[in-house]
Formats: sequence, C-alpha cells, structure tokens
Amino acid sequence: MKPLQKLFAALILLFTTTIQPVIAATEPLILAVHPYLPEAEIQKRFTPLAEYLSLTLGQPIVVRVGRNYDDHIDAIGTDQVDIAFMGPAPYTKLLDKYGSKPLLARFEVNNSPNLYGVIITRNESPIKNLKQLQGKHFAFGDKESTMSHIVPRFMLAEAGIPVSALSEYKFLGSHHNVAIAVLAGDFDAGAVKREVFVEFESKGLRVIAVTPATPDHLFITSSTLPTTKVKKLRQALLQLKDEPNGKTIMSAMHKELTALIPAHERDYEQLRTIVHKVGSER
Repeated sequence: MKPLQKLFAALILLFTTTIQPVIAATEPLILAVHPYLPEAEIQKRFTPLAEYLSLTLGQPIVVRVGRNYDDHIDAIGTDQVDIAFMGPAPYTKLLDKYGSKPLLARFEVNNSPNLYGVIITRNESPIKNLKQLQGKHFAFGDKESTMSHIVPRFMLAEAGIPVSALSEYKFLGSHHNVAIAVLAGDFDAGAVKREVFVEFESKGLRVIAVTPATPDHLFITSSTLPTTKVKKLRQALLQLKDEPNGKTIMSAMHKELTALIPAHERDYEQLRTIVHKVGSER
C-alpha cells in the first residue's frame, strides 16, 4: 500500500472508531406505555417526562404506545423496549411470565401510594349495590386492566356475582369506552379507574362500589439496560417532585399525581393472588 493510501486508511479507521460511540449514544431509548387511553392522549401526557429523562441521561427517549396490553407486557418482558409504564395487574402477569425486572418508581396520587377504581352506573339507575347486578349487562375495559377488569371482577365474585350470573358482559377495550357505554344505556354498569369516573361524573354517572386499595402504576426497565442508567432514571423519577418543572410534568401524566415513590416487588403480592384467582375462573 502506498504511503498516501496508508494515511487515508488510517484516517478512515480513526473516524469510524471515534464516531460510532457518538452515534450509539444518541440512539433513542423507548418509553413504552400501555394503551389505557387514546394514543394521542398518552403521547401528550408522557412526552414531558420523556424529555425530562432525556436530559438526565443525555440520550433521546421516545414514547411508544402498545397495541394492546399483551403486546405491552411482551415488549418489556422480552426487552424490546427500555422503560415501561405499567398497570399493577399487567405487572404481576409480567412477573409470572418473564420474572423480575429492575423497578424504578410508582405513582403516589393525592399523597396515597394506592390506586382505586369504581363500579359505576347511571344516576337514574335503581342499582344500589353489587348484588343487584345479578342478571344485568356489565361492561369491562381491557381484559388485562387492573381497574376495568381484574379487581372489579374479583369484587363481583366476592359479592356472589360471578360473570356467569350476569345477563351479558363485554370487554370494550378502554376505561373511556366503558364510561360512554354506561352513559348511553348500553350497559347497566361497568368498571373504570377513579380518574375516568371523575371526568364523566357530571355527565350522569354515580358509584356503586369502590375497589380495595391496590398499589399504583409503576415504571420498570429492561433487564439489559445498564445499571448506571437504571440508577440515574430511578433517581430522576424519585426527585421529580422537587424539580422546578416537576409538578408540571407530573400533572401532565395525572392531574392528582403528587410524587413518584420507591417501588418494590413485594408491594404487588396481594394483587398477584387476586390476578391468579380471576385467571383460574376464566
């Protein structure tokens, strides 16, 4: 090889070895969210958080909404995404199917670490309690939803109303669909998260029953994400409430979100038992 060719080859080698880490460092991480709301609404709610975490890591983070709950569970379970925001029941199913993942933080809403859902009906309905749902038409959201299926279905069974005692039950895909269907009179009652009930209450809904306290939604990471990044993400989430724009970012995700607090696998053991019981009845 001629001297000039050697020099050119050396320059190419130097360029590629120095530029590749820079390119790799700028590849975006994926923050995956389960489809509990319309996709546009989820993007609006979680993009401010993604931007905040991007600054923390010095790496872009993009929001991806799962096609359905199973898709979301499999995406983080098989490490196809880097960070995931999960409902409590899907998280317990993830544990059963894929094992433990690094935990980052969980929601604290109105200074409470627990999530609540409600079973609703129309204001003019004569239904006052769960036992009166026998022979009625009932609307669930997604099959994998904590508050629009798993826990409410457990409550119905505990009240002596297994789904076989209903005249009809259907899965409508989302909390909003349930609220709208009950308002329209298509169903006698349905199950939604409290946040959605509050949104629709003034339109003519009321509560029949409130779910027991359940550990709230949480953030987890892929098993392949470097430990240093996991620690930075966890610290950034736990200190979010104290950041200058922290309240704005939190209220975008949930209007009543007061903090992100430490999450532990043991917090979800009781719910895991409920999920197993409901699963055995299907």
